[in-house]
Amino acid sequence: MKDDTLLKNALVADPLMNKGALQPEPVGGCGKPECGSGGCGSKKTVEKKIWEIRTEEQVYAFLNDKTHADTNRYGQKIDLIDHTQNKLPVGRSMFINENPAVGSNPNRNKQHGFFFTADNCIGCHACEAACSEKNNNPAHLAFRSVGYVEGGSYPDYKRMNISMACNHCDDPVCLKGCPTRAYTKHVEYGAVLQDPETCFGCGYCTWVCPYNAPQLDPVKGQVSKCNMCVDRLEVGLKPACVSACVGNALDFGVIENIPGGREQARVEIPGFPSPEITQPNIRFQQIKQMPDEMRRTDSMPVKYHKDAAGRYRPAIDQKKGKAKHWNMARLSSRENPLVLFTLAAQTAAGAFALAFLGAQAGLTGFTGFAQSALYAPLAIVCFLLVAFGLFMSTMHLGKPQRFYRGFNNLRHSPVSREGLGIAIFMGALGMHILFSLPGNTLVQSLFSAVFSRDINALISADRAAAVARVFGYSAVLGSAAGLYYMTRCYRIKARPFWNHWQVGTAFVGSMLSLGSLVAGVVVISTLAFAGENYLNVTLVCAGVLSLGMLIEGVGHAAHGREMGRAEHEGGASYYVQTTTFGKTYVLRNTLLGLNLLLVFGLLSSMLAFNTVNVYTLLGLALVGATLIATSVMGRALFYVLVIPTTMPGAFFWKNKGFEEHARDIGLANMPQVGVAPLRH
Repeated sequence: MKDDTLLKNALVADPLMNKGALQPEPVGGCGKPECGSGGCGSKKTVEKKIWEIRTEEQVYAFLNDKTHADTNRYGQKIDLIDHTQNKLPVGRSMFINENPAVGSNPNRNKQHGFFFTADNCIGCHACEAACSEKNNNPAHLAFRSVGYVEGGSYPDYKRMNISMACNHCDDPVCLKGCPTRAYTKHVEYGAVLQDPETCFGCGYCTWVCPYNAPQLDPVKGQVSKCNMCVDRLEVGLKPACVSACVGNALDFGVIENIPGGREQARVEIPGFPSPEITQPNIRFQQIKQMPDEMRRTDSMPVKYHKDAAGRYRPAIDQKKGKAKHWNMARLSSRENPLVLFTLAAQTAAGAFALAFLGAQAGLTGFTGFAQSALYAPLAIVCFLLVAFGLFMSTMHLGKPQRFYRGFNNLRHSPVSREGLGIAIFMGALGMHILFSLPGNTLVQSLFSAVFSRDINALISADRAAAVARVFGYSAVLGSAAGLYYMTRCYRIKARPFWNHWQVGTAFVGSMLSLGSLVAGVVVISTLAFAGENYLNVTLVCAGVLSLGMLIEGVGHAAHGREMGRAEHEGGASYYVQTTTFGKTYVLRNTLLGLNLLLVFGLLSSMLAFNTVNVYTLLGLALVGATLIATSVMGRALFYVLVIPTTMPGAFFWKNKGFEEHARDIGLANMPQVGVAPLRH
């Protein structure tokens, strides 16, 4: 485990509810004769076995690990008791289905994992069916799925099937990333288990997992995943998918144990993302010679090339050709609320920081504005912007009413820390507004008219201003922390297109440019209405606006250059950006460049003539309108373009292209097709 502290805190046994296992059944009445047939209303339960072993269970369905290695290939102890701080007792109950019984498996505290022999898989999907039947999954969810890659040409055409579920990793990024702490890595079997009832449906675990293991149900608005069939393991049975495998392709046991009849234990095969990301507990055998290039049959523009060492690496598959398109309608996605959240929060942070820090620094124009009646309204606008952003982010959740659980994992999750930073910003900003009111001339006159007394009789304006300053600095620090962890949320190894410092430049650039735009509109209008000189404020706002666009432009240029040369999913995203959305991408870049040139020209004019005229203001207004359009367009592209390092799908199942086609022609309305409505 890369983070030993995380492992020590994660290896616990929480109560577990497995949908596929037998449940305790209530029996009417308490059993007392005096209560009659109706009983006293109390219930007793009949405890059933953890898992009912069928009389006809075959030998191959039972675990058979008599010996095991001391450490795995990553140097981690296979005996997980050694990882825990207080040497937990070996015979703890997992409380499966609220049953306190302890399983009979002698290796229950050892790290287990799957073994997949790609040469044996015939693509019958029996493992999928067994898993879904056991877990009672609807047609649009599958904890285990079978995809495939293919290569060569007739008559030497070859196809390799890949059956994949959760790999119960040594370094589970889903556990670290989940803000609600719905994930636990158990000392029993090393299973990474997830509680759907704790989950509030943000889907962040589906972003960070390289293997598409967590499944976000768009109907229920919650995530669920493979639970390693720990109820079956407790009685010595292999998981349902393994027992159902027709071709003897799937096996299971203590990790690093090679099943009988196998000779390899590889950590990757064509189509499997890099094991360095999470150290997954799965091993492979793939002996048959494959072509040097293997292609995916789904819509993802990725294929796999064999390198000099014989390992298959991702490369770009130009399935859509090189023609450029607009596809403006396809910029809309499930992540639209996050587009609005990030832009609104960054705008609010930038606008408040510029107005507040400008006044604290004694900049000409900003100090006068801070003493005007419109300073509080600007702060209120910033407060409403960030509140709107938080509302949109909350409504993006599958279960918005459980938003408060987003702070459960402050120790590890950047999502929790981002939320805390934004909440501190919003709370401190609200208090700053409150303590700024006694010094506001408009509030003073209204208070005197309503209550016939001076507001300073309650609290002096000087004392309120001092407290407001403290909360103002707190708001700036909170927004900085929120913005930093907002950036960290997207530095995901499983999404190479995002895992670049350009995310930081895009977010900081938006904060500076959009924030200065909002602040400039209010401050310049206030000073102009009061008949005061606003040249300095215009210069500062235009300068910050141009700095923000410049930072964003530099990030875009560096990102485009690096992704354009990349041979991984990030490069595939860039290929989609320059083809499927090619014209939209060019429009965004062109408008950004023209905006920069126009602002530089306006700044030069103001410095040369030491004045601001109506044409300068009209030019800045044009820049502002164009800036809003490019910001929304660019942020929508940011979410739509990203391609994760996920497992290959099939022609229909786990294929985004087929899902889009099914929705376009109405096939998605048939539930048996397995394409769910986008409710969350």
